[in-house]
Amino acid sequence: MNKNHKATSEKPLTRKRDPEARRRRLEDAAREEFSARGLEGARVDEIARRAGVNKQLVYHYFGNKDGLYLRILEQTYEAMVKAKVSLQLQDIPPFEAIEKLVGFTFDYIADHRDFIALINDENIHKGRHIRKSQHVHPTHSEMMRILDDILRAGEKDGSIREGIDTIQFYITLSGMCYFYFANIHTLSVVFGRDLASAEALAVRRTHIIDTVLASIRPG
Repeated sequence: MNKNHKATSEKPLTRKRDPEARRRRLEDAAREEFSARGLEGARVDEIARRAGVNKQLVYHYFGNKDGLYLRILEQTYEAMVKAKVSLQLQDIPPFEAIEKLVGFTFDYIADHRDFIALINDENIHKGRHIRKSQHVHPTHSEMMRILDDILRAGEKDGSIREGIDTIQFYITLSGMCYFYFANIHTLSVVFGRDLASAEALAVRRTHIIDTVLASIRPG
């Protein structure tokens, strides 16, 4: 009797976990496929094969390939912003907070090259998928509020010059890191050096931090 009760109680847990696990496998496989081939080149059959599931589950969970693509884009943005928010930058001195944010942004992109591929691909499509998202803007708004608080606090304590536009600053910081990794292979050819080497990455990281900090110093 106890055995039967145990078996019965375990079955709902198994059923509950399996759909979640299948969905995660689909999302992981889709991220790899979209990063490697873009939306147009990616195939639902291949995504399902990588995930080890029936391709009908793509339509069940996400509606169609575009719906799956949008979900991966949302996850990509959300993961990056969540990682930045977790730094708790508002709890350290403003100038140090900016320095930490710059270094972290560079490191995050270096460790998540699929971010570059996915954002590049969505820009080819003129942002038409991400425009449908109800999550991306609110998610970014939290990070922008934190950054604005840091810049204004820096103005008050004199460590950061006055009048820095928060959005323009964020775009500049993101662009400096993004451009390097988005063009790292062609730039390596142009300048005849391996810009993807650990040494080159360290040099570039330091340069970006120094440049950004110089731009926010008073006077």
